[in-house]
Amino acid sequence: MIESSDIGRRHDRLTAFLKAFALRATHCDSAEAANLLIIDAGRSGGPTHLLYRARSTEALPKGAVLCAASKVDFGGSANPLVCALPDELCISLADEPQFLGLSELLVAESEIARCGGDTVQTRLCEVIVVLAIRKAIAIGTVDAGLLAGLAHPKLHVSLVAMHDDPTRNWQIADLAAVAGLSRGSFMATFKQIVGQSPGSYLNGWRLILGRAELRAGRSVKSVADTVGFGSAAAFSRAFSRKFGYPPVQDKG
Repeated sequence: MIESSDIGRRHDRLTAFLKAFALRATHCDSAEAANLLIIDAGRSGGPTHLLYRARSTEALPKGAVLCAASKVDFGGSANPLVCALPDELCISLADEPQFLGLSELLVAESEIARCGGDTVQTRLCEVIVVLAIRKAIAIGTVDAGLLAGLAHPKLHVSLVAMHDDPTRNWQIADLAAVAGLSRGSFMATFKQIVGQSPGSYLNGWRLILGRAELRAGRSVKSVADTVGFGSAAAFSRAFSRKFGYPPVQDKG
């Protein structure tokens, strides 16, 4: 049986990633150093588009004017959500009043030095990135993989359950019930949409969390307990299979 509190809670698709990987933003003076850009694509005199390049930095699009820029770090390649995002998220501010207001405020803070301006810019960038990722999840920008699973109307509930409670002894029947699907339908749909079995995904998520904990300075034994492995030896074997080296060698 699945507890009613599990079924009734709000299924937040981002919180587990925000807890596991620090989201930090730093103001930049050039587009080449930044991966979050507010641009004027048509030289209209104000911001028209927001670009978020989760894994790379590039020059401005041809003909565009840079209004504001920041370098955002959200765990890099260690964060599976970052790896699942499209190479570039482009949001038209004319179609998104919420993003337009935040972008205009970010531009104003970057143009004029004010008390606490760096802190304000950092927080605005963090909010913008979270909203951009939320939008990417909501519209489902890829056909398969983690982002597709998070966008799926039923599967996302099981993914959130695994993300939020990785140490639980999840059974396929439990996850299927959480998703509101039969066992067979859940297994087939999960494999088709996410690209791997639920068990493989859960094991990978535990190891990703474990690597983040190791890089924060925790011992192999304490990490093994924290992420749901029965012993340090079991964690070490699984870690070595996934990453190609033992956890004691992970120095970030």
